[in-house]
Amino acid sequence: MNILSGNDRHEADQNNGAGGVKAMLRRIWEYLLLTFGAAVAAFAVEEFLVPNTILDGGVVGVGIIVNHLTGIKLSVLTFALNLPFMIVGYRILGRYFFIKAGYSMAVFSVFLELFAPLANMTTEPLLAVCFGGILLGAGVGMVISAGGCLDGTETVAILINRRTDFPVGRTVLIINVVIYTIAGFQFNFDSAMYSLLTYYIASKVLDFIDNGMNQAKAAMIITNDGAAIADMIYKRMGRTVTILEGEGLISGRKDVLYCVLNRLEVYELKKLINEADASAFIAINEVSEIIGNHIKKKADG
Repeated sequence: MNILSGNDRHEADQNNGAGGVKAMLRRIWEYLLLTFGAAVAAFAVEEFLVPNTILDGGVVGVGIIVNHLTGIKLSVLTFALNLPFMIVGYRILGRYFFIKAGYSMAVFSVFLELFAPLANMTTEPLLAVCFGGILLGAGVGMVISAGGCLDGTETVAILINRRTDFPVGRTVLIINVVIYTIAGFQFNFDSAMYSLLTYYIASKVLDFIDNGMNQAKAAMIITNDGAAIADMIYKRMGRTVTILEGEGLISGRKDVLYCVLNRLEVYELKKLINEADASAFIAINEVSEIIGNHIKKKADG
């Protein structure tokens, strides 16, 4: 039995209280970032892209096409079309992703509605492509860095990746090319080419903010209880882990875990590690290329 003296208990309570305050402040900051990022992305879509018949990729692009055909509000279409992907995201990436993605998409839809009546920023397509692409990439980057998501098609890309090892970024690109091709027939091919250029600019800005949109991430985790954490990563994220033995100069024997994942899973990994072992050391690096088979948990069904 572990018995603490009065001073020890007081110090432990202070440490727990400080940790709780830091966690609360971090959560507040994340939701502020989600809100601001969603607002910036919505401003880019409504004030630059939509007035010039330039499409965003994914669900928003489909929403813009349907909006032109039916007149249904883009804010309503965006949230409704994203809803099935949110459900898929809950299954793939867990409850925390579902909550943050749902919040981000709801805020994004609200700001689309708020910005719709405002005067358009420009009617010059090239200016709309450049400034709209920059603002869109910045907004999406902020949302992703805080653990959220504005486009549900990325969850489908992750599901395909887990079943087939086909890269997430490549899947998203293929989906967007299909959408832009449809837009070319629906509107004109100038709009389709402007849309593709906007996607390129936005993705580069997102790369700058999130440090790699289409690249895999490699996580190295140094902990005292590698087996338990590896089991949690496998059960909750579907990712297998390589366990190595390490020796700290001062701390002694340690387990070293190595895991490859995608950028949308980084937040969930950090949340999981914090729950399992708050003292664990995590290093996350870019992976420029993956050669060979990467074993992952088989999808159900």
